[in-house]
Amino acid sequence: MGPVRVTAIASLTPLEELDADPFLVDSRGQHAVCARWAAERGHVVSRELLVRGLRPDHRLLWEGVRPGADLFVAPSLRVLERALSSVAEFTAECARRGVRVETVGGAEPSYDAAMKARVHRRLSMPTAGYDGR
Repeated sequence: MGPVRVTAIASLTPLEELDADPFLVDSRGQHAVCARWAAERGHVVSRELLVRGLRPDHRLLWEGVRPGADLFVAPSLRVLERALSSVAEFTAECARRGVRVETVGGAEPSYDAAMKARVHRRLSMPTAGYDGR
């Protein structure tokens, strides 16, 4: 059957919210948290979604998802709350379709000024060839 395929969900949060809530803005950081979680369990991240207020029945969520073999993961409940229009409806839809949904939980990283600056640079210059390093 192979390893479990994971769809990592990150929230699409405007750059203007960087100072107030850097982790919600740092989608790369959110996906990294999900990737570490998956790797620790021997799972494979097969898709990374970056969404905001997405309907739980949207086909983007469900494309290629196999019941009993795939799962969704998000770094935290608050990321899911920002990414989806209704977490309750999403978890109910997952249960109906036989697909697990998990949150990593744990402490979110603390962001100092340098980390915020890197996130700002990466998100404000995506077409200028900046690769995020």
